[in-house]
Amino acid sequence: MSTPPSPAAGAPRESTSRLLWSIALPAMLTNFATALFGIADMWAIGRLGDAPAQGAVELGAKYMMALLNVFNFLRTSTVALTAQSAGRGDTPGQSETLVRALAVALAIGALLLIAMPWSIPLGLDLLEAEGRVRAGASEYIAIRYWAGPIWLGNCVLIGWLIGQRMVRQVLVVEVAANVVHIALDLLLVLVAHWGVAGVAVATVSSEALKFALLAAIVLRHPAAREFRATIRMRITWQQEALLRLFALNRDLFVRTLLLTGAILIFARTGAQQGPVTLAANGILFQLFMLSTLLLDGFESASQVLCGEARGARDRKRFVAAVKAALAWGGLTGLILTGAYLLTGAGLAAWFSTDSDVVAESGTYVFWVALLPLLGVASFVLDGVFIGAGWTRAMLGTMAVAMASYVTLLWLLEPLGNHGLWLAFAAFFLVRAAGQFGVLPRLTSRSFSACDR
Repeated sequence: MSTPPSPAAGAPRESTSRLLWSIALPAMLTNFATALFGIADMWAIGRLGDAPAQGAVELGAKYMMALLNVFNFLRTSTVALTAQSAGRGDTPGQSETLVRALAVALAIGALLLIAMPWSIPLGLDLLEAEGRVRAGASEYIAIRYWAGPIWLGNCVLIGWLIGQRMVRQVLVVEVAANVVHIALDLLLVLVAHWGVAGVAVATVSSEALKFALLAAIVLRHPAAREFRATIRMRITWQQEALLRLFALNRDLFVRTLLLTGAILIFARTGAQQGPVTLAANGILFQLFMLSTLLLDGFESASQVLCGEARGARDRKRFVAAVKAALAWGGLTGLILTGAYLLTGAGLAAWFSTDSDVVAESGTYVFWVALLPLLGVASFVLDGVFIGAGWTRAMLGTMAVAMASYVTLLWLLEPLGNHGLWLAFAAFFLVRAAGQFGVLPRLTSRSFSACDR
């Protein structure tokens, strides 16, 4: 049975920059919409004037983030494999990717639920939660934990839609889920007085709504209409395809662990320098994360466009996508660096009323201003490598960067907090240098002389 061509395979060629921005801009807005979840929760519970309850929500949210974010590879691998199938014009391949990824998400979700009686107390012990904060965090996690499998499913559905260039639809779903989430926060926390439980129920409900909306959009796509039939097809469960998926997910999982480890080492090293420096670093790190919400849009666009080009075996198109992403990403990083140099100290001051913390933040804000420009190449190239399926090489460059980071932390210890920020900046530079170093060889190997 014939199938309609995918947009990547059948549509007329558009400007690479225009295509890049058509994916990057909605991805940026989606990132901001997603970030509002936590802000809404903290605002609602903060209106109660109950410090232990607010601490419980903050601690519980960090636990869930640590538990689930390591599985974000479900999204990135799905983007890559879907975009490659779209580039080949392989509609059945797109459906097979969706089925396999959802099967992996279902398996991980089942394992998480089985481990629930042990993982919650263990996590609270590791976070050193005590008293009312522990009781509240336990209540919050016990409710929100049930949304874990739904969150994993959402990762797959979002990744599949992004791989189809349907980022605007993802943005609409995120905004709708946010509106419902905020409304439920207000209703359950401030009107019904459910407290911590109200925040957790609001999160579970909005995640379920998001899944329903995403599933409705996915199932209307031509590549997903044969979803049930694809489940029963032998080709879907062929060993070669499954091994490729597991290898991709394994590399991305370990890479995420290393990145998370780098961030935890940063926080731990800052904590050793006293509460004022710890608080200042926390504020500055939030400013850095704000810039990554924007720069991550170019990573998402690189995943899609480079994945399509790899699937189509079109070297010219691949190189054009890499150049456009690096150019526009670099310009955006430069603008962010300039903005932080001009306003960074003032922005940091908004986060604290403690004069010592504000002064400490101003001392180190220069490093945060440099990071968008220094780090953008590694963000973009992560997208390039994921889209092209070069996850083993990306993991190798991450491992080298991690080793360099730890070594520099030891060598630069006499510089104090400046040494910490310098090592953190070098971490991104080493990653990008390693990726640039292997990029020509990988490109030549993946696109033979007979390719376009």
